[in-house]
Amino acid sequence: MEFKLKHFEKKIDVTRMANIHYFEFAPEYQTFKDNHAFCELVYVDVGSINVDAQNYTGTLEANMMLIHKAGETHSLTCTGDTTTNVIIIGFECKAPELEVFSKKPIILTQEQQRLLTDVVKEGRTVFLPPYDIPNLTDMKKRRDYPFGADQMIKLKLETFLIEIIRTTVIQESGHKYDSSDPKTYEIYTYIKKNFREKISLNEICFLYGTNKSTLCRTFREFYGQTIVGFITGLKVKEAKKMMREGTHNMTEIATMLGFSSVHYFSRIFKKEVDMSPTEYIKTIKSKLEE
Repeated sequence: MEFKLKHFEKKIDVTRMANIHYFEFAPEYQTFKDNHAFCELVYVDVGSINVDAQNYTGTLEANMMLIHKAGETHSLTCTGDTTTNVIIIGFECKAPELEVFSKKPIILTQEQQRLLTDVVKEGRTVFLPPYDIPNLTDMKKRRDYPFGADQMIKLKLETFLIEIIRTTVIQESGHKYDSSDPKTYEIYTYIKKNFREKISLNEICFLYGTNKSTLCRTFREFYGQTIVGFITGLKVKEAKKMMREGTHNMTEIATMLGFSSVHYFSRIFKKEVDMSPTEYIKTIKSKLEE
């Protein structure tokens, strides 16, 4: 028996890192205009800063993040009369999907904040202090960091970047999205991609760490219908499309859409469309003959 191995597509590849800083800037601290050949992530943990860059000029409040493009001239000024805490990570990554974050800051969700914190924590196991010296051009690495820690920084930063890219796409897609509960949209997206298969509520609960009552309640709140009804609607819509194309018979369509039998498929279809699959095909043919 010969198994076929599959390659993985790499959308985000952090090739090198320059630094991982956690600064506690004094009131009214400011930097000179600077640019360098790598991206620079700027996240405000406490306080606020004013950013002056080629792609964005404005304020970053607490929990907000911006990523300067490689080669982009930028500077920052602390506002207010208290200490401002800022995370700055310099990294090399040529993914065009990151460019959106240089033009408009985003507010990180709690989960995204946790992922970013993991990057900083892992960075402490690999890089030597100090972690709060501005313009440190050569942040030294430890000689005895834990096994795999060097690679873990890369993986955790890539995970964080993938997560914020996904969230940004969600926010701009026009679908209902609540940043306080991104899990609901993740489930919505999962169903949209996999509705042709047999999807059970137990499977979804396992994959997304929830339970049936919470899953059903939150999904109905966001999308105005039950999760089972949503799956059924997608299957029926796809079935109608396949019938119009005329390349598959009823048994094939039922199997391809994860129905247990063609009889069960016909029953669900009639309930949703108010006509049987056969009657639906007849209406299609009659319209074509008009």
